Amino acid sequence: MNQSGPPHPPPSSSSSSSSKPSSVLPYKTPNLRDRYRIGKKLGQGQFGTTYLCVDKSDGAEYACKSIPKRKLLCREDYEDVWREIQIMHHLSEHPNVVRIRGAYEDALFVHLVMELCAGGELFDRIIQKGHYSERKAAHLIRTIIGVVEACHSLGVMHRDLKPENFLFASADEDAALKATDFGLSVFYKPGDTFSDVVGSPYYVAPEVLRKCYGPEADVWSAGVILYILLSGVPPFWAETEAGIFRQILQGRLDFESEPWPGISDSAKDLIRNMLNRDPKKRFTAHDVLCDPWIVDDTVAPDRPLDSAVLSRLKQFSAMNKLKKMALRVIAESLSEEEIGGLRELFKMIDTDNSGTITFDELKDGMRRVGSELMESEIQALMDAADIDNSGTIDYGEFLAATVHMNKLEREENLHSAFSYFDKDGSGYITIDELSQACREFGLTDVHLEEMIKEIDQDNDGQIDYSEFAAMMRKGNGGVGRRTMRNNLHVNLGDVFKTGEH
Repeated sequence: MNQSGPPHPPPSSSSSSSSKPSSVLPYKTPNLRDRYRIGKKLGQGQFGTTYLCVDKSDGAEYACKSIPKRKLLCREDYEDVWREIQIMHHLSEHPNVVRIRGAYEDALFVHLVMELCAGGELFDRIIQKGHYSERKAAHLIRTIIGVVEACHSLGVMHRDLKPENFLFASADEDAALKATDFGLSVFYKPGDTFSDVVGSPYYVAPEVLRKCYGPEADVWSAGVILYILLSGVPPFWAETEAGIFRQILQGRLDFESEPWPGISDSAKDLIRNMLNRDPKKRFTAHDVLCDPWIVDDTVAPDRPLDSAVLSRLKQFSAMNKLKKMALRVIAESLSEEEIGGLRELFKMIDTDNSGTITFDELKDGMRRVGSELMESEIQALMDAADIDNSGTIDYGEFLAATVHMNKLEREENLHSAFSYFDKDGSGYITIDELSQACREFGLTDVHLEEMIKEIDQDNDGQIDYSEFAAMMRKGNGGVGRRTMRNNLHVNLGDVFKTGEH
């Protein structure tokens, strides 16, 4: 739970925090389809699908993010969507923030109509361009940090800054770069601290993992983006999510490997200041904007960066997209049947029907379903699920913690995801099949050769089941970039157990 919420409360249908409200918006809206024609799918996030939509009155094109209400499992989820809408309105005058045009709600969906950014993701544009220098990276980070400063000056923390959340407004050479996806953003007042662990693993700040943080965490995430912009790889990397977190908490910044010896000291100094583990000593967004490397166009050299940086960036971007698609195929196929079972399990464990589960109820319930979990593991599950640190788990928390526990790794789910891509049942995923899947998911600009190269262990130009399963089980690009929304797949206890922080 956030310690500070939206400036005025969302609509409510009851006072109990675990009950579901009937609507997200506190007002009735016209029907979306009376005003807009819905076109092709542009992309899909964890909670919503984005479509092209056309204003029937003048033919103008927009993007429409549609969030199915069946995915909003508890009051907090409803509040999060309402807060996202408010925050977008709150920031909408900023030239580098995607503008919201309106919100619509019907029985099944909440729709956010926003300006269309047809110029593609940040990394994809860099890869296409070819010529890429420190000076170009400085211009991009100036825009990104400009958004962070605007958010902070308006009392908003973004909490999920990553390259995928920055899109170009159009394909034009001088198109504006715009921040999107404020689904995890919150309002805050000076001095507020937050404890919910959200964000995306590669980009998450150490104090977020320690569950006590403020707006400084956004500057850390921007520092990680800058490190990747200059080197093509994240500063803290490991095979597993727990490993990534351990690196973030205690790893060393590598400025020795290529291409760092050829990069200016000014750039490295700025990154050190943005990735300072002490949030009090870390640069603020304003400090970054005043840094000579950002301000003075002659400080960041304009000579092209090593071509290896571009090819690493290509791989980093591509491998992530396939894993993301596969996780989505699995998550979609779980939906109702799986969640129905979890609902029953929750009811069975919640013996006093209070709507929340205590540690003793969880322990007792696990024993009754024949679970072999040790007490310490049950405690770890409790801690991971108890997002607001209340000592109990409500239904939404229970679902978030359990729906992912083993389903993504289970053999039959991997098989069904593999066969989704392997359209002709040949036992191999080919480039043609990948490109068809990318079209279905609304993914453009995907580097399919890079994607296959990254996973194809026997170099036969296609992906067989064992290669696919290895990719899904490995903590590679897909893991590090998934947005965590109160449902860490990893027990933070494991990260801290080493005692080296």
